[in-house]
Amino acid sequence: MEPCSPLSVLVDTDNVLYLLVGEPTEVQDTLEDGVGVVEPVSTGSTKLASQLHLLCEASTSAPSQELAELLQRPHLLALLETHDTIAERRHAGDATTNGVSGCHNNITFMPEENGHPVDTIRMVGLRKKPDEPLGLTVREDESGYLIIARIMAGGSIDRQGLLHVGDAICEVNGMEVETLKALHEEVAKCRDSVTLKVIPALHDPPAANQVTSSLHPDSTKTICYMRALYCYDPAEDTLLPTCPTQTATEIGLKFNKGDILQIVDQSDPNWWQAQVVGGRGRRTGLIPSQELEERRKAFVRQEYDYVHKIGICGTRISKRKKKFMFSTKKSMDYDQAELILYEEVARMPPFMRKTLVLVGTHGVGRRTLKNRIIAEDPSKFGTIIPHTSRPMRELEEDGKAYHFTTREAMEADIRNHRYLEYGELNGNLYGTKLDSILSIIRSGKMCVLDCSPASLKYLRSSSEMLPYVIFLAAPGMDEIKNLYNIGSAFGYSSRNLTFDRSSSIRYSSRRARTLESLASLYEEDDFKRTMEESAKLQRAYDKYFDLVIVNNDLNDTLNQIVEAVNRLATEPQWVPVTWVY
Repeated sequence: MEPCSPLSVLVDTDNVLYLLVGEPTEVQDTLEDGVGVVEPVSTGSTKLASQLHLLCEASTSAPSQELAELLQRPHLLALLETHDTIAERRHAGDATTNGVSGCHNNITFMPEENGHPVDTIRMVGLRKKPDEPLGLTVREDESGYLIIARIMAGGSIDRQGLLHVGDAICEVNGMEVETLKALHEEVAKCRDSVTLKVIPALHDPPAANQVTSSLHPDSTKTICYMRALYCYDPAEDTLLPTCPTQTATEIGLKFNKGDILQIVDQSDPNWWQAQVVGGRGRRTGLIPSQELEERRKAFVRQEYDYVHKIGICGTRISKRKKKFMFSTKKSMDYDQAELILYEEVARMPPFMRKTLVLVGTHGVGRRTLKNRIIAEDPSKFGTIIPHTSRPMRELEEDGKAYHFTTREAMEADIRNHRYLEYGELNGNLYGTKLDSILSIIRSGKMCVLDCSPASLKYLRSSSEMLPYVIFLAAPGMDEIKNLYNIGSAFGYSSRNLTFDRSSSIRYSSRRARTLESLASLYEEDDFKRTMEESAKLQRAYDKYFDLVIVNNDLNDTLNQIVEAVNRLATEPQWVPVTWVY
């Protein structure tokens, strides 16, 4: 009797189960004998099951229809796919094998391409929810194949684990797809499930891409956490990788400044996979990497670049090139050119910070608030006494308003980086010494500072200072006038409205304005300048701020600051990893 082909056997549906398992008694004997090494009969069981499914669908008998339904179940397809993968690896050493004898003599190995063995074509059945994207991006390579470019961590395909990066998609539900548009159209027709014909990648995906836990398939492996220092909308990003099965808002991840991002994959140097911590649904999406954004910013026109053009207190950096030696005092100029888009953070249990830093432009009420905070609870808050090289005046005492020292001593300490900040006024040096801050901290109090924004980088990077930085944003014109009047009444204002400016000549005329009208004009100029400088400071240094408060009312602002400080002792905090490790 001539050997029969698999297809001729499959025509008789009564022999279907016999073909799959053989004689029952032989199966039992084989299992009881305990064969040491089991050799696979074929590497094409997936293809054979697909052919069997087509024949069973053509039959009208109930057993055939039931078997057809069983052969399309994802678990069985995954089992057959795993069997073929193991069988192919077992036969990898025998590249000359063309098939097996008997009823399977027409099942052959795939030929080699460019010296590499090509795996058998797989039929992959995927479960699909109508309201959930598959979670992958596809690209078209130079040969016209539709290649899986990435698999989104935690997505539908990642959870099922049946596809890998580098696999080529040939068919969707039996329909051949050759373009990204055709792939999108066929996938869009699917409801509860989708069957793909796939050519597996020639290599296993790298370990870095395996971000799903085998013990907890719904959880993702976290690489790190990042605080976003800018806002991102994928709908407006022209560089976002296209995906035929998803829109830009589905493949990208929208986030706002200050959001905590859980980074789950950084294998792509341009696009990271991330989730917004606390976001609705914890969806994984693509976000630009730091490297990609740096390259993108390099092509932004100068007049639209608000990061690099803003100097301290809103002064614009001149286009004219200057040569000068680097100094700590001028390091703020270099900091402005440093593009920081993400800050790596860690979640810590509640704890009190060591310093409370109030930042804002002149005239916004920093010094008034600092004194009121200390007066609110002197046992909890304290502040430093600045150092100066100015000679002591009559009735002054050392250690009251100032620590008096010599200019030589201050210059020596400045060279040894013992001052947080310093400046010169009327030929005398003034500065805030680091030892003074540490002395307040060691006494068990939170040190309240109203320092220059240029000091924030040092404070933020110091594990000794652990600052909580509050930016006091300028309110409207009327509110600034009230703050100025309050500060002047208590002697806290640093504004001097005496008429010593060279520009005052522009207000003179033959009609001779009164001093009150001149003072009003100068005050209005100062108030406008305060609002402009406040906006520029916030834009240039907001990456260092923990909280932004618009100082519309001193009492309300004071209450907000006290409440924010109290929350530090009761709520977990996201802090820079440099504070932890």
